[in-house]
Amino acid sequence: MSAFPPEICFYGCGNMGSAMLRGWLAHGISPEHFHIVDPVAENLPAGVSVYRSPQEVARRFDIVVLGIKPQMLASLASHIAQLLAPDALVISILAGTTFETLCAAFPSARVIRLMPNLAAAIGKSPLAVFAPHAGEEARTAIADFLAPLGSVIWIDDEDQMDAVTALAGSGPAFVYRFVDALISGGEAAGLPREIAAQLAISMTEGAALLAASSAQSPHALAALVTSPGGTTAAGLAVLDSNDALNALIGQTLRAARDRGTELATGEEN
Repeated sequence: MSAFPPEICFYGCGNMGSAMLRGWLAHGISPEHFHIVDPVAENLPAGVSVYRSPQEVARRFDIVVLGIKPQMLASLASHIAQLLAPDALVISILAGTTFETLCAAFPSARVIRLMPNLAAAIGKSPLAVFAPHAGEEARTAIADFLAPLGSVIWIDDEDQMDAVTALAGSGPAFVYRFVDALISGGEAAGLPREIAAQLAISMTEGAALLAASSAQSPHALAALVTSPGGTTAAGLAVLDSNDALNALIGQTLRAARDRGTELATGEEN
């Protein structure tokens, strides 16, 4: 990417920030573009510049990605602001932290909210972006910048961002738990755990790829697998009993959504 910004700062580089960093590097972006300010980050890719405190940084950046915990923003905002070049772009991946709060913290910057997930490391993340002040040209530039990490999905209503975080950001953990449950279920049904794991992970990969490439909905694809009175129908009867699966997932996403708001207001427990 010849037009890739020359210098990008990650202020905080935990699991999500690291996934973004590794996604750009996997796309061929030189590590020389990236600067990390994080007192505890470990196992960072070779070639990136690492600073353990903002006082060590003797430059300003046109793009700063916020990868700290949401409840830390108030205490760190003044340190972060010192790293911003005039008219810098601040990309926040902080759950629950509103556009208004971010603009108040960085009044001279351009602010967008971004919610990726860990699949950014392999270029397969949904990338939900809330950028209310970005015009068509700016949106094109943002989409090009983020393209190596996955697919940009524009969110025009900020009230939806906590639900986006619950589904797209936290969602992979819920999928992994479901895969783990399939493995345990396969073992309980009589398979060696190693074989159950191979089958569950390969099956999940294939089903997800088919859902992504098919013009049919996941509901329609499930129907294609299901013969009346067959094995799949017997299993679905359990999942569908009393709408149990939908109720459980709905409850799960609401809990994750609400926790995002709590974290941004500083509620630790």
